[in-house]
Amino acid sequence: MPTLDTVLNSTDIILDPVDNQRLANLCGQFDEHLRQIERRLGVEINNRGNAFRVIGDARSVYVAGEVLRNLYEEAEKSVLNPAKINLLLQESGIDALVEDNVSSDAEVILKLKRGTIKGRGPHQQNYLRSILTHDISFGVGPAGTGKTYLAVACAVEALQRDSTRRLVLTRPAVESGERLGFLPGDLAQKIDPYLRPLYDALYEMMGFETVAKLIENNVIEVAPLAYMRGRTLNEAFIILDEAQNTTPEQMKMFLTRVGFGSTVVVTGDVTQVDLPRGQQSGLRQAIDVLQDVDDISFTFFTAKDVVRHPLVQKIVTAYEKMESERDKDSPIR
Repeated sequence: MPTLDTVLNSTDIILDPVDNQRLANLCGQFDEHLRQIERRLGVEINNRGNAFRVIGDARSVYVAGEVLRNLYEEAEKSVLNPAKINLLLQESGIDALVEDNVSSDAEVILKLKRGTIKGRGPHQQNYLRSILTHDISFGVGPAGTGKTYLAVACAVEALQRDSTRRLVLTRPAVESGERLGFLPGDLAQKIDPYLRPLYDALYEMMGFETVAKLIENNVIEVAPLAYMRGRTLNEAFIILDEAQNTTPEQMKMFLTRVGFGSTVVVTGDVTQVDLPRGQQSGLRQAIDVLQDVDDISFTFFTAKDVVRHPLVQKIVTAYEKMESERDKDSPIR
């Protein structure tokens, strides 16, 4: 979790009685259970036999110690797996820990290998806090407000911090006037232009060669939304971009792909829906259906949050005014 500056602490933990079978059950194959705890709590865990050393900020170290002790007791009764560990982590007060580490008064700064990124203005800052403290976050607003860029920045930071195993970046392949059938190439080549903004953000933050290598190794997956059906994504950072062009069925399908230890960010602009006329936007429906669900956050941006060329803000404002006047003049149905 240490996206903000923290003072590192360490503590030594001895798990008694010594039982090699329980220890193997606790650590998992190739220490996968320890790595899962590290990613979720933002700590480093080293062990030799039944002696463990946990390194991180004070509160994370304390919670990790309690989790290890509880897991060691559980390891005597049943076979541990990532799902059980995830449930125990949720019961350990991890959400309260994250809230403390990312307080509403602190400025969120993402430290990447190629530089630092921070939110401009209160909406972007709240958006970053929401992503860091919620399993599912929505960023809704006009073009140029940083919704996708900041989400990708959080994903890259999580990957570089080893708090997630992989990045999954997706968006619906919906035409805004053009037709996929007239584009050259196979299906992947036809869809690639729709995913270009995600690639561009990755290249800027990580470099072309690093991104290409991670994509080749399936650490980063950039795919159309249709490829998500039937999958369950565990310990992944998942971004759904251009979500206003999902149907209600697609949105439900996507949100139910979320697995243990995953973070999901959904971005979109409900004023730029490219679906066929009369087709309801899955993003609009999700806002109505999920706005009162605990642990799901919504950040709404306005034209004032646009960080592109100054003319973009004026253009967005002009269109908002026109649409507002049109809605006012429309007969009530």
